[in-house]
Amino acid sequence: MAKQANEGDLVSVHYTGRLEDGTVFDTSREGDPLEFKLGSGAVIEGFDKAVAGMAVGDSREIRIAPEDAYGPRRDEMELEVPRSEFPDGIDPDEGELLGIEVAPGQQAVARVAGVSDDLITLDLNHPLAGQTLVFDIELVAIR
Repeated sequence: MAKQANEGDLVSVHYTGRLEDGTVFDTSREGDPLEFKLGSGAVIEGFDKAVAGMAVGDSREIRIAPEDAYGPRRDEMELEVPRSEFPDGIDPDEGELLGIEVAPGQQAVARVAGVSDDLITLDLNHPLAGQTLVFDIELVAIR
């Protein structure tokens, strides 16, 4: 019987990630496979669990609920910031991604969710929060 991937193994996988509507949000197919230590927390929990038990050459399709991916979408992660608090010369557009400091020395990425004359609405949710994710995974190597 072929060796199966277990926690602590260094694994390489090719994957394609898509939303339930079929929209592809990420893939390794045009480049190198993704390499990570199984069980280390390097990938989302549902992805990690799906690779465990696979043998080299195995493929599978999995669905990962938001709680095992990027969590639910949280309304409290949207904040309205007065335009006057933005540095001069920064004029964000809706949909733009901005690096912001959320605590001293701690950076986060925010998506501009809305723009008005006085306020900029920033969304700090992960872009895939609240989404069920579908992955096609192929285990390429176990080291």
